[in-house]
Amino acid sequence: MELKIIKTLCGMEVKIIPKQENIPDFDTKAIQIKHIDYYDPPYSSYEADEITEEVISKILEEIPKGLNIYLYLDPYGEVDQLEVNCDGEWLAIGLSLHGGTKDEKNYYSYNPEYARVEEFAHVQSGGQSPIEKYLALTNMEVGVKAVEYFIRTGKLYPGIDWAEQL
Repeated sequence: MELKIIKTLCGMEVKIIPKQENIPDFDTKAIQIKHIDYYDPPYSSYEADEITEEVISKILEEIPKGLNIYLYLDPYGEVDQLEVNCDGEWLAIGLSLHGGTKDEKNYYSYNPEYARVEEFAHVQSGGQSPIEKYLALTNMEVGVKAVEYFIRTGKLYPGIDWAEQL
């Protein structure tokens, strides 16, 4: 398979990681995230012991309606986070690992349906940075699965394409 590298509208170079057909089994009750920050009012936060099945269910239900949230593997909410930005039409997911180190890795949801569309989606990272349409999903069901997979495993969901920042 040919390695696919693209340059985004924002000037980033990314390598496309194609989705896999077979999704590994995972514990549907495991919780790997240790900290949650809502990026919208009322700006709620949850620490490890407060992250319950009820909180997770609420998040997964809210995503398709519109939600901006950070889900951290780090208990202090500083590094190793999944950023979820959704306006009800577009869902952008970004994973940052080992932030601020030489081993930093960034991954973004990739939507091959918009591969040649050079336009921005309606969602923004951190409330200000534009997100290209090909880095945002329109299939909310699959996007919610990707977020839940991260919550449960701490890993990228293999059922969608990803763009790895080079």
